[in-house]
Amino acid sequence: MVVHGAVIIEQGVTFAIVVVKPSVTQYTARITAFRQEMSYYFPNMPIILMSQDAGGTPHYYGRKDIVDFLKSVRLDQIPWKTYHIY
Repeated sequence: MVVHGAVIIEQGVTFAIVVVKPSVTQYTARITAFRQEMSYYFPNMPIILMSQDAGGTPHYYGRKDIVDFLKSVRLDQIPWKTYHIY
């Protein structure tokens, strides 16, 4: 599986952002399951899921303080990488 995401350290907190399709973020059960799956690859850090609407606006799902921080960050400021997960 290939995922696009980033690991960020901000104010002493290390967290991961993973890009997902909007269908993943439509249901709480899907959000929870996907975040649990990703925690194996991004251990000991909060997992934030990000999907974009049809207009390209990002929507973040996860820990509230991190989500609030990410709302003030432009997408091109995030150090995106491609992760190959097996």
